[in-house]
Amino acid sequence: MGRSFENRKHSILKTASQKSKIYSKYGKQLYVIARNGVADPEANPALRSLIEKAKRDQVPSHVIEKAIEKANGTGGEDYTASRYEGFGPGACSVIVDCLTDNPNRTITDVRNCFTKTGSKLGPAGSVAHLFDHLTVLSFKGDNEDQVLELMLDADVDVDDIECKDGQLTLFAPASEFYKATQALQEAFPEVDLEVQEITFVPQSSIEIGGDDLPMFEKFINMLNDCDDVQDVYHNAIVPSQ
Repeated sequence: MGRSFENRKHSILKTASQKSKIYSKYGKQLYVIARNGVADPEANPALRSLIEKAKRDQVPSHVIEKAIEKANGTGGEDYTASRYEGFGPGACSVIVDCLTDNPNRTITDVRNCFTKTGSKLGPAGSVAHLFDHLTVLSFKGDNEDQVLELMLDADVDVDDIECKDGQLTLFAPASEFYKATQALQEAFPEVDLEVQEITFVPQSSIEIGGDDLPMFEKFINMLNDCDDVQDVYHNAIVPSQ
């Protein structure tokens, strides 16, 4: 169908690397989803999906349980979602998603990441149009036609489906996440969804040259160190070391 998963798989991988950051990220997301819906995974598909994803990222059960228990209580933090867009080192396009209980602190932290690396923070919508907001489901398999027929029967609007080295990757609009996931799990209960998420996939990529690479790595590391940053998406291709 034209797009190469190999060329854009970097956008599916999250930038968080430290365990404490990962635990904090999931704890906050689990709390918000449970708080805004119901704290029962069986009755809250979004919560159930996030718990499964957290487990794949090796988040301990006690971290997951604590976040859900916290959402069941009274009071607690009032987190809001915020998104920032701009241009990073090497003129790459960047989207930064945050959850925060202090928007002034968050915008200050994110702005510092841009200004201290010669990057440019732009207005809302400045780069989002350069990405597709997609459901991405990836699992072992090789029968594209069977999966495509399944999605059509489930009334899922498929954007793309690719097969490479025994791995099938399905791309669909972000709004189709739960419907597509449920259809796959019901038809193939034994299938392990190795990638199961809603993400921003760049429509085109830019390779980061040698001179820009150190600053790009600093930029990403600084964003990762921001407590409120949840996800970072970009269209940069980093040369193999």
